[in-house]
Amino acid sequence: MRTLQKSLTAVGLVAALGLSASLFAQPSPAPEGAQVYIVSPQHGDTVGTTFTVVFGLNNMGVAPAGIAMPNTGHHHLLINKDPLPDLSLALGGDVMHFGLGQTQASVTLEPGEHTLQLLLGDHMHVPHNPPVMSEKITIIVE
Repeated sequence: MRTLQKSLTAVGLVAALGLSASLFAQPSPAPEGAQVYIVSPQHGDTVGTTFTVVFGLNNMGVAPAGIAMPNTGHHHLLINKDPLPDLSLALGGDVMHFGLGQTQASVTLEPGEHTLQLLLGDHMHVPHNPPVMSEKITIIVE
């Protein structure tokens, strides 16, 4: 518990000072064969305005943000992101963060065509090296 408190305190201090986590953290290494993917919806699916996105992960574990453990990370959902964010920096507020270790999420989007892509971030929201990123899928929201 003490390690958890220290990790969360360090994350809080960085945030309180308005500093980028990427100033202090090198990208965590991704293990060979690490893969993140979207279980559902699938590419080409038509969904309602509110739907569930289920995240999949192979050869890595999920850990909450602020918890530094080897071969783990937490999910970030990129919606309609083109181009991708800078993968050498901590992910910002323009992506959906799942820092509690969530493996699925309810998402609400306006009707139309949208793209979804998952990107795993380490304990400081920095993408791994190499990045663990899903293929981009396109869905239709009715």
